[in-house]
Amino acid sequence: MKKLVKFCGSSLASAEQFNKVSKIILAEEARRYVVPSAPGKRFSNDIKVTDMLYECYALAEAQKPFDKELDRIKARYNEIIQGLELELSLDGEFETIKAEFSKKAGTDYAASRGEYLNGIIMAAYLGYEFIDSAEVIRFKEDGTLDEGATQSLLSARLEATEKGVIPGFYGAKADGCVKTFSRGGSDVTGSLVAKACHADVYENWTDVSGFMVADPRIIENPAVIDTITYRELRELAYMGATVLHEDAIFPVRKEGIPINIRNTNAPDDRGTYIVESTCKKSDFIITGIAGKKGFASINIEKDMMNSEIGFGRRVLSVFEENEISFEHMPSGIDTLTVLVHQPEFEKKEQKILGGIHRLCQPDHVELETDLALIAVVGRGMRSTRGTAGRIFSALAHARVNVKMIDQGSSELNIIIGVSNDDFEAAIQAIYHIFVTARI
Repeated sequence: MKKLVKFCGSSLASAEQFNKVSKIILAEEARRYVVPSAPGKRFSNDIKVTDMLYECYALAEAQKPFDKELDRIKARYNEIIQGLELELSLDGEFETIKAEFSKKAGTDYAASRGEYLNGIIMAAYLGYEFIDSAEVIRFKEDGTLDEGATQSLLSARLEATEKGVIPGFYGAKADGCVKTFSRGGSDVTGSLVAKACHADVYENWTDVSGFMVADPRIIENPAVIDTITYRELRELAYMGATVLHEDAIFPVRKEGIPINIRNTNAPDDRGTYIVESTCKKSDFIITGIAGKKGFASINIEKDMMNSEIGFGRRVLSVFEENEISFEHMPSGIDTLTVLVHQPEFEKKEQKILGGIHRLCQPDHVELETDLALIAVVGRGMRSTRGTAGRIFSALAHARVNVKMIDQGSSELNIIIGVSNDDFEAAIQAIYHIFVTARI
């Protein structure tokens, strides 16, 4: 058994948290490879170390004094080292960072030092080998990940390493220039390491006990999803449900490695397993509910639209020319609706409407704004009759007016459009009918 364990910033924000993490790692011999994030917030109004590094480097880039800010960052790490009673000094590392900041090494280099330094501390505390991600995670010149080179470098290094700590979030180009993933990219590092070491499980330790059925800001103490497939996760993540960086699933999905979302502060909780496929039934008919506000719909009407070849293509070409992506496009015999992000659309609305009239000669075009989209996702919906009926019955009972319905051909999800004002009430109604009423 071999496990890759990745820990988020809040899990490593203090010496106390480091202590919890070390107990988790050392509790199982299988936890051989560790991917740490940079120290997160210790309390609600604290500052993440990555943000401190960005601020510090901005001063250096503007050729302003930055010693005081760099000393504050150093103090954060020294607090952890002293709390762990480690005989470790990062003085040399901070001298290097100061020199590189002065030479304007770049924001990617600056941001990456949070994980880099935390990795050094973690390796020293556990007695594991430290592996600098700049040596094993390779980016191409255009800034995209070089998966082939990364897999080759990582696999060779891990094969020769019994137990190792590999910092998350960054790698380097072939010339050694440090490059980072987008924010939250330590999840991607974990996925790449899990693939390279042929892990049986990728444990992603964070501050929640798994993936929730619904947003806890809308539903009080929502149920935790026991098992979710990658496809279901993608559908929910697309609608804003985030526990994991969306690019983190691809490397492990190809290898059939499950991801287990766990809680550092509640290590006995099973968490959520993210898998390729499963015959295990969901606890509820639906797997999860997620949504976003801030959409607009462009409703286009034209008689005999269905028999006009190329009509849909011409409509979408107008949005393409104006660099506006669409979210959904439900249609009827003589109607077609395009849903877009409202803030982006508003900037170019007259140009887009003019383009639709010029290319498509519609009978009527109507706009509706301030819409929210809600995705109800679940593999159990395929084999259960009346799921859509129950959703709309629950919404009617809650006096929520449904503006749009769009069901995917996979029967894995149903997208519902409501007004922004009804967003929370709609999610609460759907959650109640499928979860609360079943418990």
